[in-house]
Amino acid sequence: MSAAQTDTLNPTTDDFASMLEASLETHAMSEGSVIEGIVTAIEKDTVIVDVGLKTEGRIPLREFYTPGVENPVKVGDKVDIYLERIENALGDAVLSRDKARREESWIKIEKLCESKEPVNGAIVSRVKGGFTVDLGGVNAFLPGSQVDIRPVRDIAPLMNIEQPFIVLKMDRMRGNIVVSRRAILEESRAEQRAELVGQLAEGEVREGIVKNITDYGAFVDLGGIDGLLHVTDMSW
Repeated sequence: MSAAQTDTLNPTTDDFASMLEASLETHAMSEGSVIEGIVTAIEKDTVIVDVGLKTEGRIPLREFYTPGVENPVKVGDKVDIYLERIENALGDAVLSRDKARREESWIKIEKLCESKEPVNGAIVSRVKGGFTVDLGGVNAFLPGSQVDIRPVRDIAPLMNIEQPFIVLKMDRMRGNIVVSRRAILEESRAEQRAELVGQLAEGEVREGIVKNITDYGAFVDLGGIDGLLHVTDMSW
């Protein structure tokens, strides 16, 4: 029997220590947790990620998609990854970027909701009664009535662009989030109205846009505040 075979059959104390350390490092990465990995390669539609296990993991490139970003990931990037399984039947680590993003997004959205701050997202598709908004890995529902202050006939210009939303309600247990774009616009409009009121002076001339005509006059938008132009003050 060779010396190498003897060493294999009779490991030293240092060998045991090394094996124990490697085992502890592996178990420290518990399944169902978010860990950091490094992108080592991108092959067609697959991203190869090293998370410090025996083998690298393979993640579909689509899971790294970010609205409005052409190249969301590149070799050498450090990314947070959800560890589903340390090793599958083929000996590969099972990883997910989607699930990691969802975990990150839920935590972030909960904090913003508590502080009543806007959360950024993008309208990505139309669904019954409204639209789906991608909040960075978590989908939210945007009711049709909450898209704008006025009815929107063409939603296309608002699709797939990052913009702020207010969270109206959320239920993490059920995975439900309802957001509003209208609330953001109303808040901005209120600020503009307050500023405009402070600038208006009797007797000055201002341009406005006619919003509605009635039997007794017309309502004119002065840039954030509506005014009534009585029919007796109109000239035709």
